[in-house]
Amino acid sequence: MDCDGVPLIDDSADGVERPPKDRLLSLLDQVEAHVERLRRETLLLEERRDSLFTTLDTIRNSELFNELQETDKEDIQKYLERVTTRCMTVEILVRTDRDEQQEEALFQVNRFIDGLVVSFKTDPTNTRSKCRSFIAACSSQPEVPCDKAFESALLGCALDDQKKIKKRLHGLYTYIDQCAVVAQEIEE
Repeated sequence: MDCDGVPLIDDSADGVERPPKDRLLSLLDQVEAHVERLRRETLLLEERRDSLFTTLDTIRNSELFNELQETDKEDIQKYLERVTTRCMTVEILVRTDRDEQQEEALFQVNRFIDGLVVSFKTDPTNTRSKCRSFIAACSSQPEVPCDKAFESALLGCALDDQKKIKKRLHGLYTYIDQCAVVAQEIEE
C-alpha cells in the first residue's frame, strides 16, 4: 500500500520482456487479490457490527438491566436505543452473486431460521434443539443429528451464504442459551 492507502500494483517486468497480454493478466491477478482481501476485511467489519448488536440485545435482556429501578431502567433504555441507532448508521455490504436456484435455497433457509425465531417465544427448549440440528447441518462432523430438510436447502446455497448462515445460527444459539440462563436466574 502506498501512503494514500491505495494498493500498489507492480507493473515491472523484472527485467524480462513479457507480452502485453501476460503483463495485463499479471496486473489483473494482483487487483483480484486486493479485491478478495477487501471482501474478507469487509466481512470482518460486518461481523464486528453484528457482534455489537448482539451485545446490545444481551444487555437489554440481562438480569442486571431487569434489577434496575424504573427511572434508571428508562435512562439505560434510552442510552441503549441511542447506541443501537448509531450502530444502525453503519452500512456494510458485500454482495454475493447467486443464480436462481441459490436464491430459492437461501429463501428456504431464511424461512427455516425465521421459524426458529418465532418458535423461541413459545417453546424455547425445542427451539434450542432445532437450532442445534440446523448447526449440525452446517458441520462436516456434526455432534448431534442434523435436520435433513434444512441441510438440503443449505447445500443449495452459495458458499458465501453457507458461511454466513453458520455464523448466524451460532449467534442465535448463543442468544437462546443466554436467554435460558436469564430465565433460570429469574425462576430461582
